[in-house]
Amino acid sequence: MTRPLVITDCDEVLMHMVVPFAQWVDEAHGVLFRIEDASFAGALKRKECGTPLEAAEVWPLLDGFFTSEMTRQYPIPGALAAMAEIARHADIVVLTNVGPEHQQRRIDQLALHDFHAPVIGSRGGKGEPVRRLIEERQPRSRSSSTTSAGITRRWRRKRPTCGGSIWSASPRSRGKIAPAKHAHARIDDWTEAKDWILARLAENIPAPAPVVV
Repeated sequence: MTRPLVITDCDEVLMHMVVPFAQWVDEAHGVLFRIEDASFAGALKRKECGTPLEAAEVWPLLDGFFTSEMTRQYPIPGALAAMAEIARHADIVVLTNVGPEHQQRRIDQLALHDFHAPVIGSRGGKGEPVRRLIEERQPRSRSSSTTSAGITRRWRRKRPTCGGSIWSASPRSRGKIAPAKHAHARIDDWTEAKDWILARLAENIPAPAPVVV
């Protein structure tokens, strides 16, 4: 039998992204990043006139940031220490929406902070990648289905595809994103989060559910 599985996002879960990205687009592109609702694209506005960027302009900025500016990012307080403790009890996989082309950069970024775990650079909804991960790794759980009670979902910053609540370490965005209706919990502090995850693993022994962070 394999160990329990914890699947975690990275940006605004393990590493700050909102503030470094906002600083970079301001400095390099004259774009202001102001989150006023749950729309990431709508938060990007031209500094000189205040008009929102077109949707087609958003990904090139993100791509540029992940290509050359990931060293601006820094760990969220308590996140990596919490993951180190969780790793004593479960396998950890980072599922991050930077796309396959930036997967190695994310691995290298996390390694600079002495965090070493498998990284999957995906794009779009995470329900299917989560399902594949569970099928491939077959962690000890009540069920292999991402839609069953065998998955414990804790956070999801974006619109959930397989359930989850909202995690955001950034005060700029935390109050702008509505809770996900299939959430088991919403926690925005890693001290509390670590205890919550370890408790879920412990209470379900010998068959703990996979945890999606």
